[in-house]
Amino acid sequence: MLTKGDEYPLHQTPEPIAYAGTDRNFYDRYFFNGYSPDGSTFFGVAFGVYPHLNVADAHFTVIRDGTEYCLHASCELNMERLSLEVGPIRIDVIEPLKVLRVIVSGHDGISADITFTGRSFPIEEPRFVHRYGPRTFMDYTRMTQNGHYSGWIEVDGKREQLAEGTAGTRDRSWGIRPVGTSDAQPHPGGLVPAFFWQWTPLNFANRSMFFHINANTRGAAWNTRAVIVPDGAGPDEQIHIEDAEMAATLQPGTRWPSGGTLTLPTADGDLHVSFEPIGRFQMRGMGYTSPKWSHGLYHGPLEVEREDIDLAACEPGQPQNLHVQMICKVRIAETGEEGVGVFEQLVIGPYAPMGFKEMFDLAQ
Repeated sequence: MLTKGDEYPLHQTPEPIAYAGTDRNFYDRYFFNGYSPDGSTFFGVAFGVYPHLNVADAHFTVIRDGTEYCLHASCELNMERLSLEVGPIRIDVIEPLKVLRVIVSGHDGISADITFTGRSFPIEEPRFVHRYGPRTFMDYTRMTQNGHYSGWIEVDGKREQLAEGTAGTRDRSWGIRPVGTSDAQPHPGGLVPAFFWQWTPLNFANRSMFFHINANTRGAAWNTRAVIVPDGAGPDEQIHIEDAEMAATLQPGTRWPSGGTLTLPTADGDLHVSFEPIGRFQMRGMGYTSPKWSHGLYHGPLEVEREDIDLAACEPGQPQNLHVQMICKVRIAETGEEGVGVFEQLVIGPYAPMGFKEMFDLAQ
């Protein structure tokens, strides 16, 4: 089947753009988060297409006064991968790799018009490949970029302009992840799947910092990287660091971070970045770990639903609440630089460095 994408020189295989290899878990996704300089406002956007499932979905969410207001939308893709619109949520690529616009045309009391402008060229993270025995769990590429936002968000008739200095991160990833309905067949050999993930994109006055780690149950990293990117830097001006380390603490009774120190070895000596959480964002507001709106699930030709999450009422031990982004004030000890960023964490199953022995036990 030919689609709009076939008009552009984008092909990676002899097939039309509508076909993406043979793995049913192939996906292609946009992600955005943004926050005011004092952390009082936080919003997020997720937009994914799943060519083999013939589904596209989108999510928009904003925190106000202790409530996470979410809008979820899902539709049939109909094989048209250049249609970046699901119900009321749309993404416009204004300038590739630099400027993007997100529009939420009013639905059920939620609307928005925000524009992201990148601070530098995006970073390309190491390819993520992870298997459980013979089964490929992940195989994808991700590019990540910090930037500034302008525009407005409206909830139930109250429109607020984004504060000057509102910053955040956006990424694009594509490849293979678990999407749609879960595979019910057990893993051979009684293997218990586990997952450990930390990600800390940070915005300082004149530069950005990034760190991520995926690790096995013993704490050994299978994918990790830190990058320091001065404003305006091109791809050859990024400083990539292979052996950064995060020492994180946990809130008792949860699997959520309560702070941490990131150590970045550089040519001029180690940098130590401290994290002070000032707010919490539940990732299920953008579909991650959501029982109903998990990415790629089929909801029919079009379905849109609002969800309000009372952050104070979230039970930290529930699987859908494990995945969080903590909005943090951050400080570099050696230079005194202060900034704002997020500390994202998801820990499922045993993880020895944090004392977790079971699938969902909590910090003591």
